[in-house]
Amino acid sequence: MKKYKAVIFDWDGTLMNSESRIVSSIQHAAKASGFPVLSHHDSKQIIGLSLENAILGLYPDADQHQIVAMAEAYTQFFLEECDVEMEAFDGAEALLFNLSQSGVKLAIATGKSRKGLDRVLSECGLGVYFDMTRTPVESASKPDPLMLAQILEAFGLSANEAVMIGDTTFDMEMAQNIEMDRVALSHGVHQMEVLSAYQPVAELDSLQELNAWLLSRV
Repeated sequence: MKKYKAVIFDWDGTLMNSESRIVSSIQHAAKASGFPVLSHHDSKQIIGLSLENAILGLYPDADQHQIVAMAEAYTQFFLEECDVEMEAFDGAEALLFNLSQSGVKLAIATGKSRKGLDRVLSECGLGVYFDMTRTPVESASKPDPLMLAQILEAFGLSANEAVMIGDTTFDMEMAQNIEMDRVALSHGVHQMEVLSAYQPVAELDSLQELNAWLLSRV
């Protein structure tokens, strides 16, 4: 059985159940910036991308001024004003604790901003488990594999010594682009039928299932 030396997680939709807060913030920012407010289903499809790429994904005709305005409105609402609660998925801390005890390296590769990621990691207390985190602020947006390449370089590992865990096609494609194994989770944003097209090494429904699958492979 293949053994991994590093496990790299997406954040939103993979470890953190933040879909409703993100969508609420996107819809608020769209209204505040004069864009049509899209449905929950349509709005959530871009979760996982950098904020600028997400806005362009939803509103491809937006100019740079509009992108900046909407990004600022989103960030302000998400961090300071939104009352939609978010919490880690069941089993998140147990999974991270068990992995940390095994000695495997742990990292995050996320579409969140650095400010947003640092804030939520501090608030939820899970930041202590990670050896490294990467955001588009110091890297590139998914599905560009630069975040994964930076993590591998820092750990001194090759792509076949690590596995990417995610819930979106952006996660799967990013890992595929660097020839890294990938595990698809169904409890997040994108449906398993679309994730399956990226040939994940496992298709799982919960962090408890992931815990059982991973602990025999690190």
